[in-house]
Amino acid sequence: MDAGELLGRLSARVRTVIRGKDDVVELCLVAVAAGGHVLLEDVPGVGKTTLATALAGAMGGRFARVQFTSDLLPGDITGVSVLSTAADGTLVGDGAFRFREGPIFANVVLADEINRATPKTQSALLEAMNERRVTVDGTSHLLPQPFTVLATQNPHDFHGTFPLPDSQLDRFLVRLSMGYPDREHEREVLRAGGRFGAGLAVEPVAGPEQVAGLVDAVGRVKVHEEVEDYLLELVHRTRDDPRFVRGVSTRGAGALYAACRALSLIRGRDYVIPEDVRTLAVPVLAHRVLARAESGRSGEGARAAVQELLWELPAPD
Repeated sequence: MDAGELLGRLSARVRTVIRGKDDVVELCLVAVAAGGHVLLEDVPGVGKTTLATALAGAMGGRFARVQFTSDLLPGDITGVSVLSTAADGTLVGDGAFRFREGPIFANVVLADEINRATPKTQSALLEAMNERRVTVDGTSHLLPQPFTVLATQNPHDFHGTFPLPDSQLDRFLVRLSMGYPDREHEREVLRAGGRFGAGLAVEPVAGPEQVAGLVDAVGRVKVHEEVEDYLLELVHRTRDDPRFVRGVSTRGAGALYAACRALSLIRGRDYVIPEDVRTLAVPVLAHRVLARAESGRSGEGARAAVQELLWELPAPD
């Protein structure tokens, strides 16, 4: 099947479990197709874990969950080198050290409450998210493909948390919120015992190899020069506008470019239109900028400032 059909099937399969959140599912698939990662910033109990497991199931990939806590160590995520020993402690073979893979070696990794881990442990994800590999004891190990991190954090709980540094935030393609379900979908959850997707096994619609090929398909999507100018003008205004202390980096501009190409595929096109830029500007750019009117650590000031730029910037015909 072609990339558009595959993305459509993935979306339909995930939406059998995550109902009433089509925009969230679409943005998660944008991240997967563009080879990016997702930061889910929301209160507990709205289905974030279910979303991650459903996505992994639809992709036919391996799912791993890491519960981030203050005592979590980098090796608990990436893996460690251990001596080859038998159950009684005696050496096996040449007694060399063997690498034991950590939970990061999965296709979809749920980094639950990522901001509860120390900065040192958070940084263990940087190489994995950017380079698709981890380095332990001087040896690099490639991660499986596709590889997507879905990290969660509670935006209202600051006790015992460590704010994500800018370098970590910049590795997430999109930051989004699931929000509460509407009344009827919440009724379905209650009738199912209060559990999201209770009793619904998510059967795969493809294999990991097919999903990994989406990145190549995204790279073939056409972007007209006028749309590129529109995207670049938006990016450059964040650097020059007095509402921003810090604007979007070149990496951020590249993230928006890739995300727009992925969204066009999901929506059945092989070319990007200005509406793709407008749809993705806030979830892709707001967590990469610093607004003067920032409200605490909520990010509302940045989201509002980016949205204002979109209203002010005329889109090409």
